[in-house]
Amino acid sequence: MTSYADLMFTSEVEAEQAGIGSRGVFAARYEAKQDEPLGENEVAFLTSRTSIYIASVNSGGWPYVQHRGGPAGFIKALDAYTIGFADYRGNKQVITKGNLRTDDRVSIFAMDYPRKARLKLQGHASLVDIADAPELAAQLETQGQGRVERIMTIKIAAFDWNCPQFITPRFDTAEMTALVGPELSRLETRNAELEAQIADLRDDLRNAK
Repeated sequence: MTSYADLMFTSEVEAEQAGIGSRGVFAARYEAKQDEPLGENEVAFLTSRTSIYIASVNSGGWPYVQHRGGPAGFIKALDAYTIGFADYRGNKQVITKGNLRTDDRVSIFAMDYPRKARLKLQGHASLVDIADAPELAAQLETQGQGRVERIMTIKIAAFDWNCPQFITPRFDTAEMTALVGPELSRLETRNAELEAQIADLRDDLRNAK
């Protein structure tokens, strides 16, 4: 694995950075990240995601972005440099699979909207039919998601955490339940207590007559 800057800071990018005074600002940060494997934080982040965005490029040079999702845990770390997931029946356009025939390089965005965090990864992807790797398919399968058709593995070349600026927090159903569940439980308990108190007061008034 190399550093993210080695892959993404081309001469053209560095020329643009020079124009706004940021060229070289990131050098020390990325020099310390040469050949960096996925660490505990990265693995925990990726394996807890419920969706990712994957970009590939076709033979004509056009980029294509694909969304892949599932329950937390659908992405699995196979080793310190490789992640993978099962691919299920889709719309049969298989654009990403076709793109990987000529260029296996992909870019991934993994987002945590509630915590305003995002992890960017560059890698080399393989998308193969289940018949060609049945054991790996069984390892990557997520129960309850349907019939596995293909499996994708991505050898990570570099990664970088992005700043949280401009990320609008969003919450899925499970996250909202975790967020408001304790407060709802407290309110339900308090409501039951108040109803009991009201019932007692009514009994006291009837007995006083």
